[in-house]
Amino acid sequence: MQPPVAPTRPHVHTDHGVERPDPWHWLKDREDPATLAYIEAENAYTSEALAPLEPLREALYAEMLGRIQETWTSVKVPDGTWRYYTRTVEGQAYTIHCREPLEGGEETVLLDENALAEGFDFFSLGDLETSPDHTRIAYTFDTTGDEIHTLVVLDIATGEELDRVHGVSASFTWGNDSNTIYWHEIDSTQRPWRVRARSVPGGEATDDPILYEDPDGRFYVWIRRTRPGRFLVVNSASSETSERWLLDGDDPGAGLRCVHPRTEGLIYKVEVDHEGVWITTNDGDDPDRRTPELRIYRTPLETAPRADWTLWQETRRDASLEGVHAFRDFVVVEERRDGNIHLVVHERTTGGRSEVAMAETSYVAGMARSPVYDGHWFHYTYSSMVAPRSIYRFDVDSGSSTLLERTPVPGYDPAAFSSARIHATADDGTDVPISLVWKGGPDLPQDAPCMLYGYGSYGLTIEPVFRTVWTSLTERGVVVAIAHVRGGGYHGRRWYEAAKFLTKMATFDDFIAAGRHLVQAGITRPGKLGIMGGSAGGMLVGAVMNRAPDLCTAVVAAVPFVDVVSTMLDASLPLTTGEYHEWGDPNDRLYFDAMLAYSPYDNVAAVDYPDLLVISGLNDPRVQYWEPTKWVAKLRATATGGEVLLKTHMGAGHQGQSGRYGFLQDKAEELAWLVSKIAPAG
Repeated sequence: MQPPVAPTRPHVHTDHGVERPDPWHWLKDREDPATLAYIEAENAYTSEALAPLEPLREALYAEMLGRIQETWTSVKVPDGTWRYYTRTVEGQAYTIHCREPLEGGEETVLLDENALAEGFDFFSLGDLETSPDHTRIAYTFDTTGDEIHTLVVLDIATGEELDRVHGVSASFTWGNDSNTIYWHEIDSTQRPWRVRARSVPGGEATDDPILYEDPDGRFYVWIRRTRPGRFLVVNSASSETSERWLLDGDDPGAGLRCVHPRTEGLIYKVEVDHEGVWITTNDGDDPDRRTPELRIYRTPLETAPRADWTLWQETRRDASLEGVHAFRDFVVVEERRDGNIHLVVHERTTGGRSEVAMAETSYVAGMARSPVYDGHWFHYTYSSMVAPRSIYRFDVDSGSSTLLERTPVPGYDPAAFSSARIHATADDGTDVPISLVWKGGPDLPQDAPCMLYGYGSYGLTIEPVFRTVWTSLTERGVVVAIAHVRGGGYHGRRWYEAAKFLTKMATFDDFIAAGRHLVQAGITRPGKLGIMGGSAGGMLVGAVMNRAPDLCTAVVAAVPFVDVVSTMLDASLPLTTGEYHEWGDPNDRLYFDAMLAYSPYDNVAAVDYPDLLVISGLNDPRVQYWEPTKWVAKLRATATGGEVLLKTHMGAGHQGQSGRYGFLQDKAEELAWLVSKIAPAG
C-alpha cells in the first residue's frame, strides 16, 4: 500500500510582509469531505504498516495489563463523618467513587463511571465534589474529548438527579450553603472566563448570577474552596500575571475582596487559614525586587494594603516555592531544590521546622488529599523511576511517616532496576539534567537502545516518576531517559523563564544536547535512540527533528503542537489568546520571527528525517487535528527519507482513548512501533 498523498491547493499566509505558502491549509475545513477522506486514508495506511507488529503489540498490552491490580481500593480519606475512597474492578475500565461512615458501616457508591460511560466511545470525568454538608455530589463529564463538559448534581441518599447544566468547563465548587454551585462559563474559544452562582435546582444557565468575569483573553478564571472551608478564592491568571479575590462563603452577599489589584508581571497565589492569608509572590518590598523565584508574605483576613504585608519567607536562589498548605496548627511548604520536591513543616505554636525524609536522592513527592484542617497529620505521595507511587501519612507531632498505600505492580521487582541522574552540557554551558532508569546493576548501560522523553514548556516538570508502561521498555533492555530541559520547571521558575518567548530555542537545544550526551557517554547510539513527546512536547520533538535530523532513528509525536505560527495568529481558536503569555503574540513582529524560527511545520526541509509516528485526535481542542495532519502531509511531500505514519483517533481528543484499557491499548501500539525501531530483537 502506497502512503496517502494530500492534494495541494494554493494558499499563502502573508504576515509582517512575510509570505508563507501553505498548500495544505484546506485541511482545517472538517466539513470538506476530502478532509475526512484523507484522514481515514492515513489511518488505513498506518493500520497496514503496523499490522506486522500486532504480535508485539499484543504482548506489550498483556504485560502492561498484567502489571495492574485490576481490582483495587484506594486509601480511605476521612472528611467529616465519612471516609471517601475509590475502587476499580477487574474488567471495568473506569473508577467507582465511594464512601463509608467514619465509625464503620455499609459502603455507599456515590458515582460509578462505568455506568455513566455506557453507550459512549469516549468518557472522561472532569471533576467530582461532595457538598459541605455531605448530602449531595456534583460532577462534570465529557463524552467526545472536546473538553466541553456537562455538570450534574445528585442527591446522595436517593440518587435523584437534581440539576444539569451543559457546556461548562471541567471544574466547579460548592458554596458553603451546600445549595449553591459556582461553575465556570466558557467563551467561544473554550476559555473559562466567568464564574456564575447557581442555586440547585436552577433554571436557564444564562440566568445564573455572574460572580466574576474577565474579558481579557489572556486570563483563565476559576474558583476554589480553601481547606478551612469558610473562604473561597476566585482566580484570574496567566503565566505572567495574576489576580485573586476572596469570597466569604458564610456571607457571599458581601461580595468579592481583591487581595492585590492586577499589575502586569506580578504573580501571586493565596492560601487562606483561620487567621489570615498566605501570599506566595514574585513581588518584593519594592518594585525593583521582583525575582523569578517566589517569596511568602502574611496578611490579615481583611487583606491589608500591600505596604502592610509581612514577609514570612524570603526567596532563595537554591529553592523554588511550589506551594503553601495551611492547617490550623502547622503549615507545609513545598520547595523544589535540585529538582526534587521537599516538604517542609512549620509548626505554628512552637515555631519548629522539620522536613519529611525521603528515601532516594532523585524522586517526586507532593501533597495528597488532606481535607481535615484541624488534624495533626497530612497525606503525601512519593515515587521515583524505580519506586511505584505510594501514599504516606505524616504525623506532625512525632515527625514520622506511615505508609498507607503502595500501588501494587504484579511481577515487578524494583531491586532489578537502577536509576541515575546525569547531566549534559548545552551549547551555552548550561547543565541539563537527565533522569535515567534501566534494568540491571548500578553501572550505566553501554550501547543500549534508549528512549528519550521531553516536554519543556509552561514551567511544567516531567517528574522522574515510575510508569508501569515504561517497564515494558526497560524489561527489553531499553534505557528510559527524561531530559529536564529549560522551559520546564525542574529548577524552578528561573528554569522556565530561561526558555520562553524570545529564548524558546534553548528548550530544543537542551534536548539535542541531552541526546548527544547519551551517545557520547556510550549509553546508546543514534541508530538505537528514539525520542518522544506529546502536545508541547510534540512541538519539542518536531523542532528537534528539523534542527538535528541525525540525532535519532525514531520519533513518537503525540498530539503535537507543530503549526505554531498559524495557530497563534488565529485568535478564534480555543486557548490561543491565553497562550500569548507562553509563546508571545505573533502580531508583534519580534515574537512572530521567534516563532517562525522554530515552528516545526514552517521549517520542514528536504532532508532524511528519522522514522515518525504521529498521534492525533479529531476532537482535540488543545492541538487542533489539522496541525499534525498538515505536518504529515508536508513531510510526505518534502522529506527525502524517513517513514511517516499518522494515526487519528476519530472519536477522542487530546488524551487519546478513554478508560484504563483504552489508555493501555494506545501505549502498547506506540511502544510496539518504537521498540521495532530501536530494539528490533525485542
